[in-house]
Amino acid sequence: MKKNQILSVIAGALLLVACAPKDGKQLVGVQDRPTWEPIVPYGMQYVPSGALHIGPMDQDVSSSLVARPKQVSIQGFFMDDTEITNNEYRQFVYWVIDSIAHVKSGHVAPNQAGVDSINWEEPLDWSPGGTLDGMFYQGDEKFANKRNLDVRQLQFDYQWYDWKNAANDFDWKTDFNRQSKEKHNRAKYIKRESLRIYPDTLCWVRDFSYSYNEPMTRNYFNHPAFDDYPVVGIAWKQAMAFCYWRTNLWDGFEEVNTEDFRLPTEHEWEYASRGGHEHTIYPWGNYYVRNAKGCLLANFKPGRGDYPADGGLYTVKADGYFPNDYGLYCMAGNVAEWTSSAYYENAYSFIHDLQPDVRFDAKEDDKLTWKRKSVRGGSWKDVSYAIQTGTRQWEFQDTTHSYIGFRCVLTFLGRSINDFK
Repeated sequence: MKKNQILSVIAGALLLVACAPKDGKQLVGVQDRPTWEPIVPYGMQYVPSGALHIGPMDQDVSSSLVARPKQVSIQGFFMDDTEITNNEYRQFVYWVIDSIAHVKSGHVAPNQAGVDSINWEEPLDWSPGGTLDGMFYQGDEKFANKRNLDVRQLQFDYQWYDWKNAANDFDWKTDFNRQSKEKHNRAKYIKRESLRIYPDTLCWVRDFSYSYNEPMTRNYFNHPAFDDYPVVGIAWKQAMAFCYWRTNLWDGFEEVNTEDFRLPTEHEWEYASRGGHEHTIYPWGNYYVRNAKGCLLANFKPGRGDYPADGGLYTVKADGYFPNDYGLYCMAGNVAEWTSSAYYENAYSFIHDLQPDVRFDAKEDDKLTWKRKSVRGGSWKDVSYAIQTGTRQWEFQDTTHSYIGFRCVLTFLGRSINDFK
């Protein structure tokens, strides 16, 4: 009996060896694939997948019915823990300045792929009368004989892929052949645009009639005192261009993420603002804007307009108040924030309950109402209703204000970050 058992074990082992995959003879998938672990970008917080009930958690003060209650599900993502600051946006501006200066100086040559590339190592000559003199205001445009950079020249080319139109145009039954190339030419879905990227510093004066805000215009973006304050005077397309630039900057490192930095959708923003809690009026919970000690919990317009009562006459530092439970600062007040979503009053009646998103690529000659983008969070000049998590607001995509900024998100690839711990 023992001998028979030994022979059975040997036979079983031989059978297993015979069934083992050999050099592509079995379906085992592509081997030697790289391992993947999520990379948390610097300055971002992880927001896990989940569901929430969107809509107002308190009285609909305006009785507008533009945010009817609805349950939706959101995929996990990373989000900047603060609004993009002046100094962070300045990194973008300086990169554009340097790239233009290098091109003007002739520091461009084909790389190994045959594509023109900037030689960043070449020194730049910024001396008066040099090659780059044309980048400064000249003649009558000089003020007080100072050598100021002409910010109108700071143009940046960015692009995006129109996935929705590409998907709607594609017919899988007929477009998988060589003759379909002209019909489904990829180039027509790659959208390109060139725009000025310097913040509109004059918005501080333009936003408020009969109000002295010239010091903010002169200093807010440039003075080091405001380096850690949220950048403002940014139009929606400028925020989109920043995301594109940041993605390319990120791709320059070895730790590459295949997703792009982008603006959050309206409902990703609302989901993140609640910090993992259901039915909360504010990012810190219910029902008040002061804590037990009577201290205000956000930067907004309290009472009848005592602007400094919350610690800031205008904006405050981007991490000026306690974060919510996702580690996100100033999700209420300070500056309102652009989202990627187009604004429609009745959007909640037709959006999908999975990753809801309404987008529209408005062109220059489109109707004004088509250029509305959802703006969330309220700002330093708004009353408390505007800083509630469920309050919807909008602004035209081609306008700039001293109370609107933005932050970026990055889609998380996977079920949960805890799977990798």
